[in-house]
Amino acid sequence: MEVVTTKRLHLFSGRHNQELTELIATNLGIEVTEANVGNFANGELHCKFSESVRGSDVFIVQSHGETDGRSINDSIMEHMIMVDTARRASAKRITAVMPFYGYGRQDRKAEGREPITARLMADLFKAAGASRLVSVDLHSGQVQGFFSGPVDHLTAMPVLVDRLRQEQSDLVVVSPDAGRVKVAERYAQQLHADLAIVHKRRVKGEKNMAEAKDIVGEVSGRDCVLIDDMIDTAGTICQGAELLIERGANSVVAAATHGVFSGPAIDRLKNSVLDKVIVTDTLPMPSEKRFDNLEILSVSAVIADAVRAVFEDTSVSRIFGGQNQQ
Repeated sequence: MEVVTTKRLHLFSGRHNQELTELIATNLGIEVTEANVGNFANGELHCKFSESVRGSDVFIVQSHGETDGRSINDSIMEHMIMVDTARRASAKRITAVMPFYGYGRQDRKAEGREPITARLMADLFKAAGASRLVSVDLHSGQVQGFFSGPVDHLTAMPVLVDRLRQEQSDLVVVSPDAGRVKVAERYAQQLHADLAIVHKRRVKGEKNMAEAKDIVGEVSGRDCVLIDDMIDTAGTICQGAELLIERGANSVVAAATHGVFSGPAIDRLKNSVLDKVIVTDTLPMPSEKRFDNLEILSVSAVIADAVRAVFEDTSVSRIFGGQNQQ
């Protein structure tokens, strides 16, 4: 007996950042399949797909963050339950698409008696049944090696670079710390701009605490762009912007992939010297986190291109000209 199989793609969305999933589906020219995710009376999660996924290529999109009274841990657990649902429904291949990878910053032991949660996350999704992971601008590229399967590390650089080209011509790309220099250098090359670095010192034993100390590079009389993978409490970005202005910069724009905006971030950004804050929609942005000089770009086309490449078994890195692997 000879059977000719037809490849089928199903795109599902968790309840965190459904708007982004809808935009991805529009770019792909498909509909989002209903996942019917809900809660039992005691808060436990339940999921029942509305269509058969047997033998299908399943993509489950969920950003790991806090929204609508649900914590980042809720969004992660929901994501894993949806992956388990697809596995038990006999999906052929399950790709967990996480525009923002939760717990990705803890990728090594910075001090004694600490966890490596980025590895734990990879292990949990493998155990749930994920065949492949897709994420955007991981905090550290080494996280790709924590998952025992393919990991497609996408970057929002094409989206951000296109927008930053509209800024002033005499740009200086500024790395907020030594750890982001390679990323900032790639942006500088794309924008044909010079590079500068904020020298800062982490406060030992304190989370989300750093002190900007000096600027390495010439910024006087020039327009600066601070590049980072995320803005969390905004302390690093705001301190760096103040130091740039003190060193004579004309203006400072902050550009980051993930707008986490935790705790005092909104007040800090509103009262900062930053002319503009540019982030993408890897995380949803509720009205209480929006402010006048905030600009949100969409990475839906980038993720849609990657989903299409995975489904068609073509190269993902070719979408970025190999830049996502650096």
